[in-house]
Amino acid sequence: MVRDKSQLLRTAGKDFQGSAKDLFRLWQIPFNEENDPSKLMIALRERIKELNCLYGVAQLAELHTDSIEDLLSDLVNFLPHSWQYPEITCARILFNEKTYKSKGFKITKWRQLSRILMYNEPVGEVSIFYLEERQPADEGPFLREERALLDALAERIGTAAARIAAELELQEINKQLTLERKALKDANTALRAVLARIEEEKKEACRNIQVNVDKIIMPILHTLTLGLSQTQRKYAEMLRTNLEDLVSPFVNNLSKTYLSLTPTEVNICNMIRSGSQTKEIAEIRGVSAATINRHREHIRRKLKITNSDINLMTYLQSSRWNKI
Repeated sequence: MVRDKSQLLRTAGKDFQGSAKDLFRLWQIPFNEENDPSKLMIALRERIKELNCLYGVAQLAELHTDSIEDLLSDLVNFLPHSWQYPEITCARILFNEKTYKSKGFKITKWRQLSRILMYNEPVGEVSIFYLEERQPADEGPFLREERALLDALAERIGTAAARIAAELELQEINKQLTLERKALKDANTALRAVLARIEEEKKEACRNIQVNVDKIIMPILHTLTLGLSQTQRKYAEMLRTNLEDLVSPFVNNLSKTYLSLTPTEVNICNMIRSGSQTKEIAEIRGVSAATINRHREHIRRKLKITNSDINLMTYLQSSRWNKI
């Protein structure tokens, strides 16, 4: 079948070259020098059939916008009515290895065919057969106008097939995009749920740490502090403050917001925030007051409050540092 089809396509190319140039014959009735009223009437009737055929093809293409199979099934039974002898005419359309035949179809030696092109590649053919012999005309028993009509029909079938294929591809792409959009939406919903759960678990962990510090560590620290000297109590007080900050966002936020602060500067910030003066901090850390003052200057510069009247302890106790 494939070999026969290829032979038919080659034969069609040899049978008629440049048929598109003769498309004007569909509107010629039939020759300018013809004066016989009977011949003029016959020619007029044939041209009307041919124009009706083109109009009908356009209507069928509009009716079947999503199925080339439905279009060709209807079209193959419509075509015979547009030829000179519709009572003995049958049609066949080959398209992408599928065959569509009109009622009473039979292969005979009286035939016309034209290739169907899609994206400039042959994808099939449309053929007209006469079941009986008729008087010779321009192309066997067929008229030149019928050749022009057949070529025009083949071109329209290829155009309609390309449009339907593009429409179906677009629908498939839209379907895939819809599925992907839904999957992405579901994934985002699941991710938000996971993040919410993680946040809740983090808060729960902080609450547990707070409870353990308050109920277990702080009572022990308070008991130990009672037996300490005044200097040792300062260390105990610093330990208590640091334990409180362990469950407080202060140190964490300070470290994240001001990554340029060194661990020593963060520790000094913590002591300043708890109300310790420069001399006390120097004694606790075993350095001079001048060293602590230099640290304070560095901290103010990194917090961008140098040359201002802002009190460092007040600033650290507020939330202003977290809003810059």
